[in-house]
Amino acid sequence: MSVRPILVRLHRWFGLGTAVFLFLSGLTGSIIAWHRELDATLNPAFFYAHTSGPALPSLELAKRVEAADPRLRVTWLPLAAEPGRTLQVLVAPRNDPHTGKPYALDFNQLAIDPATGAVQGRREWGALSLSRLNLLPFLYELHYTLYLPGTAGGLATGVWLLGFVAIVWTLDSVIALMLAFPSFKTWRKSFAFRVRRGGYPLAFDVHRSGGVWVWVLLGVIAVTSISMNLREPVVRPVLSMFSTLAPEPESEAKPSAQPQPQPAMLSRERVLELASAAGRQLKLRAAPGGLFFSPDRNYYAVGYFAPGDDYGDYHLGNAWTYWDATTGTQIARTVPGVGSAGDLFLQAQFPLHSGRLFGTAGRIAISFMGVMVATLSVTGVLIWMRKRAGRRAAALQTNRERKARRANPQRDERRGDERSINAPRAAEPAQK
Repeated sequence: MSVRPILVRLHRWFGLGTAVFLFLSGLTGSIIAWHRELDATLNPAFFYAHTSGPALPSLELAKRVEAADPRLRVTWLPLAAEPGRTLQVLVAPRNDPHTGKPYALDFNQLAIDPATGAVQGRREWGALSLSRLNLLPFLYELHYTLYLPGTAGGLATGVWLLGFVAIVWTLDSVIALMLAFPSFKTWRKSFAFRVRRGGYPLAFDVHRSGGVWVWVLLGVIAVTSISMNLREPVVRPVLSMFSTLAPEPESEAKPSAQPQPQPAMLSRERVLELASAAGRQLKLRAAPGGLFFSPDRNYYAVGYFAPGDDYGDYHLGNAWTYWDATTGTQIARTVPGVGSAGDLFLQAQFPLHSGRLFGTAGRIAISFMGVMVATLSVTGVLIWMRKRAGRRAAALQTNRERKARRANPQRDERRGDERSINAPRAAEPAQK
């Protein structure tokens, strides 16, 4: 029994089940590979500083922001702005002492003029909005959450769903490669495109041959999607069976019993002193470049990078150290290229998925692959619709013939008699 019909059905079901998700992820992924550049083009007032004087220290700017609006706390603070750019910080609401609940804020990101401390713009990063100010953050959020609501237990529904879609996509990619080479003699056809014929033949070749040409890159994107979306529930447990993994800061930090903890006992200045000393001990090339505070888990994270390089292009990301916000104890650290094989695998996932491991060339490749993923999804659906229409037409023709035979059975008998009479005559040449 041939296994090919089973693989064809699996490919059809897997492809149809993931087509919409992959189409959205592919298109949004091709755009957000350049989200900062596009965002700055659309919103220059949010990205470029109004004045060109010497920049104030970032810690001072954070203090001014919090003093001007006591309802908020700065949670992400770049320690230096790029020349001519605003300092973009993330904020979170503090608790209202009268109600014990967080203040209601309609923004979570501020653009600050580094020279004056003036707030040039506010926005809700990731808001469901197609306005110019919110478009790129919206597409970024859509790419990895689909804007599906989370559960009461904190389960990110969209992230989990796309993780399982990536698993199905990975399996389907293997099946597709097997189907693309039906025989060894016809392997050249699996790389060819019938451009001159156009129409359905070209759509079929784009789906089959196009998928073959970029199959390795498709596999990288699919596997890294699994690793990033299902890192904690699936990937880390599997990797831990084969390799020792460094602890995650979220697992080491102690969550606050309150909805939101009181202001951290440890000042930002003190955390940076500890982080700078740790960086020298680790012999890191870059000084601290960004400071993050987690209100829910009550820890600080310090990233080591130059201004504008917080993604860590051309390598496995940036180094990070994590500190208990109350005691100042270092609870975890991540140093690119250092750790077990499992740690290195995890470090490589985002740089590979975003293409930033290879700089600008990698991001161009990822943009192209995003368009290819969307194209393969569309052509797969078109092929299914074409074959489905053909199967329906064949079934209708068969039903018509059956009804005709039932309506006039004598005609079928006469045809049978004619065939039996003419049979010897048809056989005579063969006998000669």
